[in-house]
Amino acid sequence: MTLGIMQPYFFPYLGHFALIAACERWVVFDISQYTRKSWMNRNRILHPKQGWQYISVPVANATLGIDTSEVVVQDLVASRAALLGKLSHYSRAAPYYKDVIALVQECFAAVSDNRLVTLNTQALKAVTTYLGIPFNYELCSELELKFPPQMRPGDWALEISRQYGASAYINPASGRELFDPAAFSLSSVRLGFSEFTPFVYPTGNFCYEHGMSILDVMMWCPPEVIKRAVSTHHKINYA
Repeated sequence: MTLGIMQPYFFPYLGHFALIAACERWVVFDISQYTRKSWMNRNRILHPKQGWQYISVPVANATLGIDTSEVVVQDLVASRAALLGKLSHYSRAAPYYKDVIALVQECFAAVSDNRLVTLNTQALKAVTTYLGIPFNYELCSELELKFPPQMRPGDWALEISRQYGASAYINPASGRELFDPAAFSLSSVRLGFSEFTPFVYPTGNFCYEHGMSILDVMMWCPPEVIKRAVSTHHKINYA
C-alpha cells in the first residue's frame, strides 16, 4: 500500500493532486504545529488586472504552539463570501467559472465544524471528486498513533508509515533532504519522491501564472484534461 502524508492545504496547486492520485491511502497530517501565513490558510489565483493575488481564510486562534487540528476559522460565512468575491473576475472569460463556483459553494456547505482542517479536507474531497481521482484519507489526529519523544522532521513519515503498514511512502521532491533512505529501507518501506512538471494551460486574456491554486486550473480546463495532466506531468523517483 502506497501512502502519502501532507498537511491540509487550502485549495492547493495541481501537483498536490498528482501526489494524491499516486497514493492508495492518504494521511492528513494535522498534528504538527500550525504555521501562520502558510499554504494551510491561503493560496494564489490570478489578479483581475495582472499577476496574481492571495485568497485566504482568516483564523481565530493562530497562537504559537497550537496544533493544526485545533485551528478554528474565524468566520466560515465571511470566508466563503470573500473567496467568491475574489473569484468573480473569472466570470468574464473562464469557461468553467460556474462549475468551480458551484464546487466552492458545495465545499463550504458540507463543512461540519469550524476547524480549518475540516474545511481544507472537504476542499480536497470536492476537487478529487470533480476530477475523478480516488481520495482515501484519514486524519492523523484520529489514528491514535504512538510516537517516540524527540521526533525530527523526517521521522514522522517513517513512523506513520510503519504503524500504518505501508509498503511505500511518497513525498514531494522538494523535501528530499529531510529523509534518510537507509532508515526507510531498514523498515521495508519504499521511499519515493514526487516531481510535477509545469502544466501550462490557456487563460484567455489573462497572462498565465505558474503554481496557482487548483481553482485557477479548474476555471480554464475541463476535468478530463486536468486529470490527464495529473498523470502525464507527474513522475515518481524511488530512492
